[in-house]
Amino acid sequence: IIAPGVTTIALDKLAYEFIKDHGATPAFLNYGGFPNSLCISPNDQVVHGFPNEYVIKEGDLISVDCGVIKNNFFGDSAYTFSIGEVDAEKQKLTKVTQECLNLAIEKAVVGMRIGDIAFAVQNHAETNGFGVVRELVGHGVGVQLHEKPEVPNYGKRGSGVKLEEGMVIAIEPMINAGTAAVKFWADGWTVTTKDNKPSAHFEHTVAIKKGKADVLSTFSLIEEVLK
Repeated sequence: IIAPGVTTIALDKLAYEFIKDHGATPAFLNYGGFPNSLCISPNDQVVHGFPNEYVIKEGDLISVDCGVIKNNFFGDSAYTFSIGEVDAEKQKLTKVTQECLNLAIEKAVVGMRIGDIAFAVQNHAETNGFGVVRELVGHGVGVQLHEKPEVPNYGKRGSGVKLEEGMVIAIEPMINAGTAAVKFWADGWTVTTKDNKPSAHFEHTVAIKKGKADVLSTFSLIEEVLK
Protein backbone atom coordinates (compact mmCIF):
# COMPACT_ATOMS: atom_id res chain seq x y z
CA ILE A 1 0.00 0.00 0.00
CA ILE A 2 2.84 2.41 0.87
CA ALA A 3 4.12 2.93 -2.66
CA PRO A 4 4.79 5.64 -5.22
CA GLY A 5 1.60 7.39 -6.32
CA VAL A 6 -0.29 6.87 -3.05
CA THR A 7 -1.27 9.90 -0.95
CA THR A 8 -0.59 9.94 2.76
CA ILE A 9 -4.24 10.80 3.48
CA ALA A 10 -5.25 7.57 1.73
CA LEU A 11 -3.05 5.64 4.16
CA ASP A 12 -4.68 7.45 7.07
CA LYS A 13 -8.18 6.52 5.91
CA LEU A 14 -7.13 2.90 5.48
CA ALA A 15 -5.65 2.81 9.00
CA TYR A 16 -8.79 4.35 10.51
CA GLU A 17 -10.99 1.69 8.91
CA PHE A 18 -8.64 -1.14 9.92
CA ILE A 19 -8.47 0.01 13.54
CA LYS A 20 -12.25 0.43 13.83
CA ASP A 21 -12.91 -2.92 12.09
CA HIS A 22 -10.83 -4.60 14.81
CA GLY A 23 -12.80 -3.11 17.68
CA ALA A 24 -10.21 -0.51 18.62
CA THR A 25 -9.99 3.28 18.64
CA PRO A 26 -7.33 5.46 16.94
CA ALA A 27 -5.40 6.97 19.86
CA PHE A 28 -4.11 9.97 17.95
CA LEU A 29 -7.41 11.09 16.42
CA ASN A 30 -8.48 14.32 18.19
CA TYR A 31 -5.65 13.91 20.75
CA GLY A 32 -4.84 17.51 21.64
CA GLY A 33 -6.65 18.51 18.47
CA PHE A 34 -4.66 16.25 16.12
CA PRO A 35 -6.99 15.59 13.17
CA ASN A 36 -5.83 12.17 11.97
CA SER A 37 -5.37 8.54 12.98
CA LEU A 38 -1.73 8.35 11.86
CA CYS A 39 1.23 10.67 12.02
CA ILE A 40 2.93 10.41 8.61
CA SER A 41 6.23 12.22 8.23
CA PRO A 42 8.08 12.17 4.89
CA ASN A 43 11.82 12.70 4.52
CA ASP A 44 12.91 15.75 6.59
CA GLN A 45 9.81 15.61 8.79
CA VAL A 46 10.86 14.07 12.10
CA VAL A 47 7.44 13.33 13.63
CA HIS A 48 3.81 14.46 13.89
CA GLY A 49 3.30 15.06 10.18
CA PHE A 50 -0.30 15.47 9.01
CA PRO A 51 -1.58 12.97 6.45
CA ASN A 52 -2.57 15.05 3.43
CA GLU A 53 -2.49 15.08 -0.37
CA TYR A 54 1.29 14.51 -0.45
CA VAL A 55 1.96 11.90 -3.14
CA ILE A 56 4.57 9.35 -2.09
CA LYS A 57 7.43 9.01 -4.55
CA GLU A 58 10.36 6.72 -5.25
CA GLY A 59 13.27 7.43 -2.91
CA ASP A 60 11.16 8.81 -0.05
CA LEU A 61 11.50 7.91 3.60
CA ILE A 62 8.01 7.75 5.13
CA SER A 63 7.71 7.54 8.91
CA VAL A 64 4.35 6.14 10.04
CA ASP A 65 3.43 6.45 13.73
CA CYS A 66 0.28 4.72 14.97
CA GLY A 67 -1.39 4.65 18.37
CA VAL A 68 -4.40 2.51 19.29
CA ILE A 69 -6.72 2.11 22.28
CA LYS A 70 -7.90 -1.47 22.83
CA ASN A 71 -9.46 -2.87 26.03
CA ASN A 72 -8.80 0.49 27.72
CA PHE A 73 -5.05 0.31 27.12
CA PHE A 74 -2.88 2.28 24.70
CA GLY A 75 -0.30 0.94 22.28
CA ASP A 76 2.17 3.05 20.29
CA SER A 77 4.55 2.08 17.48
CA ALA A 78 6.32 3.66 14.51
CA TYR A 79 8.19 2.44 11.44
CA THR A 80 10.10 4.33 8.75
CA PHE A 81 9.52 2.90 5.28
CA SER A 82 12.02 3.20 2.44
CA ILE A 83 10.08 3.71 -0.78
CA GLY A 84 11.70 1.81 -3.64
CA GLU A 85 15.38 2.55 -4.12
CA VAL A 86 16.62 5.12 -1.59
CA ASP A 87 20.08 6.67 -1.54
CA ALA A 88 22.95 5.34 0.59
CA GLU A 89 22.51 7.99 3.29
CA LYS A 90 18.87 7.07 3.81
CA GLN A 91 19.69 3.37 3.80
CA LYS A 92 22.28 3.83 6.53
CA LEU A 93 20.00 6.16 8.51
CA THR A 94 17.10 3.71 8.68
CA LYS A 95 19.42 0.79 9.47
CA VAL A 96 21.19 2.61 12.28
CA THR A 97 17.95 4.02 13.75
CA GLN A 98 16.41 0.56 13.94
CA GLU A 99 19.64 -0.74 15.49
CA CYS A 100 19.38 2.07 18.07
CA LEU A 101 15.90 0.83 18.99
CA ASN A 102 17.09 -2.76 19.34
CA LEU A 103 20.07 -1.75 21.48
CA ALA A 104 17.79 0.32 23.70
CA ILE A 105 15.38 -2.59 24.15
CA GLU A 106 18.28 -4.74 25.37
CA LYS A 107 18.65 -2.26 28.26
CA ALA A 108 14.91 -2.22 29.08
CA VAL A 109 15.14 -4.75 31.91
CA VAL A 110 14.67 -4.71 35.66
CA GLY A 111 17.50 -2.95 37.49
CA MET A 112 18.65 -0.78 34.60
CA ARG A 113 17.82 2.93 34.39
CA ILE A 114 16.30 5.25 31.80
CA GLY A 115 19.77 6.68 31.22
CA ASP A 116 21.02 3.25 30.11
CA ILE A 117 18.36 3.16 27.39
CA ALA A 118 19.11 6.76 26.42
CA PHE A 119 22.87 6.21 26.23
CA ALA A 120 22.45 3.10 24.06
CA VAL A 121 20.57 5.15 21.46
CA GLN A 122 22.82 8.21 21.59
CA ASN A 123 26.08 6.31 21.48
CA HIS A 124 25.16 4.20 18.46
CA ALA A 125 23.63 7.08 16.50
CA GLU A 126 26.45 9.53 17.12
CA THR A 127 29.13 6.90 16.50
CA ASN A 128 27.61 6.58 13.03
CA GLY A 129 27.69 10.33 12.47
CA PHE A 130 23.99 11.06 12.99
CA GLY A 131 22.17 13.64 15.12
CA VAL A 132 19.95 12.64 18.07
CA VAL A 133 16.83 14.79 18.51
CA ARG A 134 16.70 16.30 22.00
CA GLU A 135 13.34 18.07 22.03
CA LEU A 136 11.21 14.93 21.57
CA VAL A 137 11.34 11.82 23.73
CA GLY A 138 9.76 8.44 24.37
CA HIS A 139 7.39 7.95 27.28
CA GLY A 140 5.50 5.67 29.57
CA VAL A 141 2.35 4.23 28.03
CA GLY A 142 -0.62 2.33 29.45
CA VAL A 143 -3.97 3.75 30.52
CA GLN A 144 -2.88 7.06 28.95
CA LEU A 145 -1.00 7.65 25.71
CA HIS A 146 1.74 9.64 27.42
CA GLU A 147 2.70 8.71 30.97
CA LYS A 148 5.79 9.06 33.13
CA PRO A 149 8.67 8.41 32.83
CA GLU A 150 10.02 10.31 29.85
CA VAL A 151 12.42 8.18 27.80
CA PRO A 152 14.96 10.44 26.04
CA ASN A 153 17.31 9.24 23.32
CA TYR A 154 20.35 10.85 24.92
CA GLY A 155 21.79 10.62 28.42
CA LYS A 156 24.23 9.07 30.83
CA ARG A 157 24.46 5.43 31.82
CA GLY A 158 23.26 4.73 35.34
CA SER A 159 21.14 7.89 35.53
CA GLY A 160 17.40 8.50 35.70
CA VAL A 161 14.45 6.42 36.84
CA LYS A 162 15.20 2.83 37.82
CA LEU A 163 13.31 0.29 35.72
CA GLU A 164 10.91 -1.98 37.59
CA GLU A 165 8.98 -5.05 36.48
CA GLY A 166 5.59 -4.16 35.03
CA MET A 167 6.54 -0.71 33.76
CA VAL A 168 5.56 -0.17 30.12
CA ILE A 169 7.40 2.38 28.01
CA ALA A 170 7.49 3.55 24.40
CA ILE A 171 11.08 3.62 23.17
CA GLU A 172 11.35 5.72 20.02
CA PRO A 173 14.69 6.83 18.57
CA MET A 174 14.30 9.91 16.34
CA ILE A 175 17.57 10.21 14.46
CA ASN A 176 18.59 12.83 11.90
CA ALA A 177 21.01 12.32 9.02
CA GLY A 178 22.62 15.68 9.79
CA THR A 179 22.31 18.05 12.71
CA ALA A 180 20.25 17.15 15.77
CA ALA A 181 18.49 20.52 15.57
CA VAL A 182 14.82 20.66 14.60
CA LYS A 183 12.18 23.22 13.64
CA PHE A 184 8.64 23.33 15.03
CA TRP A 185 6.02 24.42 12.50
CA ALA A 186 3.36 27.02 13.18
CA ASP A 187 0.68 24.30 12.89
CA GLY A 188 1.71 23.21 16.41
CA TRP A 189 2.52 19.64 15.35
CA THR A 190 4.90 19.14 12.45
CA VAL A 191 8.61 18.91 13.32
CA THR A 192 11.33 18.97 10.65
CA THR A 193 15.11 18.83 10.66
CA LYS A 194 16.72 22.26 10.76
CA ASP A 195 19.08 21.43 7.89
CA ASN A 196 16.33 19.73 5.84
CA LYS A 197 18.21 16.43 5.80
CA PRO A 198 16.17 13.24 6.27
CA SER A 199 15.13 11.83 9.63
CA ALA A 200 14.11 8.31 10.72
CA HIS A 201 11.86 7.14 13.55
CA PHE A 202 11.25 3.63 14.88
CA GLU A 203 9.20 2.86 18.00
CA HIS A 204 8.12 -0.13 20.07
CA THR A 205 5.94 -0.43 23.15
CA VAL A 206 7.99 -2.42 25.66
CA ALA A 207 7.17 -4.04 29.01
CA ILE A 208 10.00 -4.15 31.55
CA LYS A 209 10.86 -7.69 32.67
CA LYS A 210 13.71 -9.45 34.40
CA GLY A 211 16.49 -10.53 32.06
CA LYS A 212 14.79 -9.63 28.78
CA ALA A 213 12.21 -7.02 27.79
CA ASP A 214 8.79 -8.04 26.48
CA VAL A 215 8.24 -6.17 23.21
CA LEU A 216 4.49 -5.69 22.94
CA SER A 217 4.44 -4.27 19.41
CA THR A 218 5.92 -5.98 16.36
CA PHE A 219 7.49 -5.20 13.00
CA SER A 220 7.22 -8.81 11.82
CA LEU A 221 4.11 -8.26 9.70
CA ILE A 222 5.71 -5.24 8.02
CA GLU A 223 8.97 -7.04 7.38
CA GLU A 224 7.18 -10.08 5.97
CA VAL A 225 5.46 -7.89 3.37
CA LEU A 226 8.68 -6.01 2.58
CA LYS A 227 10.70 -9.18 1.85
